[in-house]
Amino acid sequence: MISTGCCRFVLCLSFFLASAFGFAQNIEPADLVLRGGKVVTMDRAKPKAEALAVRGDVIVAVGTDKEIQPYIGKSTQVIDLTGKLALPGLIEGHGHFTAIGQARMNLNLMDARNWDEIVAMVSQAARQAQPGEWILGRGWHQEKWDKAPSENVEGFPTHASLSKVSSNNPVYLTHASGHAAFANAKAMELAGIDRNTANPPGGEILKDAQGNPIGVLRETASGLIARALAAARARRSPAQVEAEARKEIELAAQECLSKGITSFQDAGSSFATIDLLKKLVEEGKLGLRLWVMIREENSKLAQDLSKYRIINFGDKRLTVRAIKRAIDGALGSRGAWLLEPYSDLPASTGLNTTPIEEIKETARLALAHGFQLCVHAIGDRANRETLNIFEESFRAHPEKKDLRWRIEHAQHLSAADIPRFAQLGVIASMQGIHCTSDAPFVTARLGAKRAEEGAYVWQKLMKSGAIVINGTDAPVEDVSPIASFYASVTRKLGNGSVFYPDQRMSREDALKSYTWSTAYAAFEENVKGSLTAGKLADITVLSSDILTAPEYEIPTTEVVCSVVGGKIAYRKH
Repeated sequence: MISTGCCRFVLCLSFFLASAFGFAQNIEPADLVLRGGKVVTMDRAKPKAEALAVRGDVIVAVGTDKEIQPYIGKSTQVIDLTGKLALPGLIEGHGHFTAIGQARMNLNLMDARNWDEIVAMVSQAARQAQPGEWILGRGWHQEKWDKAPSENVEGFPTHASLSKVSSNNPVYLTHASGHAAFANAKAMELAGIDRNTANPPGGEILKDAQGNPIGVLRETASGLIARALAAARARRSPAQVEAEARKEIELAAQECLSKGITSFQDAGSSFATIDLLKKLVEEGKLGLRLWVMIREENSKLAQDLSKYRIINFGDKRLTVRAIKRAIDGALGSRGAWLLEPYSDLPASTGLNTTPIEEIKETARLALAHGFQLCVHAIGDRANRETLNIFEESFRAHPEKKDLRWRIEHAQHLSAADIPRFAQLGVIASMQGIHCTSDAPFVTARLGAKRAEEGAYVWQKLMKSGAIVINGTDAPVEDVSPIASFYASVTRKLGNGSVFYPDQRMSREDALKSYTWSTAYAAFEENVKGSLTAGKLADITVLSSDILTAPEYEIPTTEVVCSVVGGKIAYRKH
């Protein structure tokens, strides 16, 4: 039976095919065959093919349709690609896995055009909520609104209009970057925040000219509200906590697979979340592969790190071999740590969110236990300090080779630090979509000279010999690799302008940044990142050829199906 959809499934008689093509070899039939398409393997030995065969969860052969034909038996599932593009399963290089699920369960503020629309969304939620129930949301970004709030400080709104429509409910709205938050009066009351509350280390409570908090909390100051929320949620039973976490993971996996992501590099989960992920793997309920960075305080790392180095757990669904720290904040909230003051806020150079000595101790723990260290660094000062920490650690342990430590984001660099990535073997874990998303305010924050010198300098890094990988930082941005691929190869903004076009990636480099390079950044290049016999059968099928299609067609490319371990995990109907 042959279906008429994008993926057509054909059952074939193996003895007929073998005799028809004159093959005398005793080839064991494959479980799955993809044929009749353009297969881009990312394998230098055989860069292109028409078909491939899968047995169990690994690829057993890649070649022409004729070469793969003998692998088709009477029980083989055959996908006719009908000319479509098959790629190595795309790997999200930096995202927040459970937060994707959380975002789908709360107010989605990403498409709000202005503050008034957000107030209206909260007002509606408050009418439906029980008194005292927390209202949560994520995705607002003041720089992307079509108009500034009528009352604002540094372009941020004040809480009065929001508090008016939600007086009986605490409201906590996370900035799109995840590095700031907005709270209404009720939430600040529960958190004990008033005009006398001091800024915590690495954070800031934004206040108006009279010294009153406006509701905006930068970086670690958001933790004041987060702790009040945690206290309220502590009343839930363990069963309720786990049920909600399971739902978050299920929603996140569905979202990723529908966007062609077969592996996800999670930028920071707790030991408790990792325990649940292990349980889901054992139950066969984790839909894609996860590579996880641990995000815990040094005291907890010192106590439990040795128990959590996990490589290819279960059916290679879960690996835990990295630690995540953050040395600064985000550019949009002016929390990125800069060498010189912000061009649009001369009184500030941003925030150092984690003390350098604390990160040095994390580096010591990582070396002692065989973990990669991944440090969030966005501003040029943050990147320089992180490179210094890495260099000091490497010099102290010359016997440690090929560590593949990473800087997560590496968005704004001093020219002097660009070559240091390759010199030290540090991986630049960057997000193409951040460039075009942030570009409208980058020049305002940094000035033209700094922006040109070091903002999203993919080509400068690659030409110096550094490995650059890609991702979305979801849910900061949509997890779609198509959108980030398009941003990487065009750097085109919504108004049609192009942000420093000399730094665009080639299409081949952009695809490599989502496949082989991303696998390499996780020590997984021997099992992922290319469609090669012996590697895992993780495959993404796209509706059009993003390597050759006209540029304007790339954003409309759809994911036809996602295959994880030889099983179809998602198929577009």
